[in-house]
Amino acid sequence: MKSPRFLTVLALMVVTLTLLLHRGDADHVPASEPLSLMPATIDGMVSQDYPLDSDVLSVLGKGDFLNRVYSVPASRAIETRTPTYPVSLFIGYFATQRTGQTMHSPQHCLPGAGWTFESRSYDNLDDINGKRFNVGEYIINNGETRQFVIYWYQAHGRSIANEYKAKAYMLADAIRYNRTDGALVRVITPISSSEQVADARKRAIRFTAHVTPYLSQFIPD
Repeated sequence: MKSPRFLTVLALMVVTLTLLLHRGDADHVPASEPLSLMPATIDGMVSQDYPLDSDVLSVLGKGDFLNRVYSVPASRAIETRTPTYPVSLFIGYFATQRTGQTMHSPQHCLPGAGWTFESRSYDNLDDINGKRFNVGEYIINNGETRQFVIYWYQAHGRSIANEYKAKAYMLADAIRYNRTDGALVRVITPISSSEQVADARKRAIRFTAHVTPYLSQFIPD
């Protein structure tokens, strides 16, 4: 059971956030590149875009979205004679969250799509430039299908795995900087029946470490 202090703080945050979201001030939104300009090839993997359907877009609201799958080229897979597995990248960037647009937690949207959580944890990972990111890690399943998920919230140069901390920082930044922009970044790769979870995790972490250096172009610091 949550403590009374926690519930009181949470209630105050909700009230304050509601007031901020509904007041008339316009957000300060720094310039950024559209997510469609994310490199099509990352770490030797080539991509294919999968546009979101209208039902998903209506739930997500107004924002800039990237839904892309990166795979090892067939020629390289044949040369190495080893099984290769794709990595999907989803980024949802919201320039403002004052008008009801908000980032949706994977803990809420994935169960709605039929996925069940086997495990959840937080961890830190370093990208190829040595920058550290605080991320969430999930193992999910839907019947016999299992996947490894890395996700986090990115805003103003800050990475946060916990959705409540992300909302608290958004509230503070709305007051201090008049900014509520932010993004959800999610990386998913399948866990094959012929491999260990550690193999899928290593693949997801490697891809994430190569994609994060590009994020500041699309998600303003």
